[in-house]
Amino acid sequence: MSADAGSVTKAGVRPAGSVRAERSLGSRLAGWVSGGAVRVFLIVVGLFWLVPTVGLLLASLRSPEDMAVDGWWTVFTEPSELTFGAYRTLLENDDITASLLNTVYITVPATVLVVVIGALAGYAFAWMDFPGRDWWFLAVVGLLVVPVQVALIPIAELFGKLGLFGSLTGVVVFHVGFGLPFAVFLLRNFFAEIPKELLEAARLDGAGELRLFVRVVMPLAGPAVAALGIFQFLWVWNDMLVALIFTDSGSQPITVALQTQVRQFGNNIDVLAPGAFISMVVPLVVFFAFQRQFVSGVMAGAVK
Repeated sequence: MSADAGSVTKAGVRPAGSVRAERSLGSRLAGWVSGGAVRVFLIVVGLFWLVPTVGLLLASLRSPEDMAVDGWWTVFTEPSELTFGAYRTLLENDDITASLLNTVYITVPATVLVVVIGALAGYAFAWMDFPGRDWWFLAVVGLLVVPVQVALIPIAELFGKLGLFGSLTGVVVFHVGFGLPFAVFLLRNFFAEIPKELLEAARLDGAGELRLFVRVVMPLAGPAVAALGIFQFLWVWNDMLVALIFTDSGSQPITVALQTQVRQFGNNIDVLAPGAFISMVVPLVVFFAFQRQFVSGVMAGAVK
């Protein structure tokens, strides 16, 4: 028995005791990483990450006179400084209110069109046979690496000839064009994971392609569509580069309007603070409203 044990040791097999010791060390490390100390640390980091948002909110609830005297943190000792006067001033500013509506007019169509067209194209690339399907899909994937900055000048010249430059329609068309490659790529990969037997059963029951898409595919694609919609909404709502180039004074969104206010009236904090907070809080509300669908869509296909 001792000779056998010695031969096993010489062969390179470590004793069971050392293996258990190593496993226990790994288990202790894993327990420490998932323990309360790390959670507390992450909560503290999250709170520090929220400090600018909280500061902007409190600044928007103070008067310009109070902001000129001290910082927003003084509201914790003097809560009487809080007022909604800045928001009343914001609603009386025609440029800001019009820009908020323009942001909605740009974001909603750009998001809906990208989701609808991307879903139709993604289904076609996943389950329909047509000449050059794989090559067309590779071309769509290649468009993902095209920077927006490269296309600004030629598309601006094209929109100028078509009469779209300086209009809401031109901005929507630009966002739809650059949002579709990612939408098609994401939804095509999701649709390809749908069991083929499910689609064949629906076809045997007499379902055409359109009915199959509406009644079978789209209900299953809810998480992926929600994730895509959130991505597109956040990108378009927070965009300033495209809007700064393709809009004029009558069609500019909130991002450009706030930038204009900073350039013209650098000290009008009573307009800038509430406008910036509203511009920031709307995407946050949308994200948290669809948070569960967003996570499901991002994780779709990770586990079969």
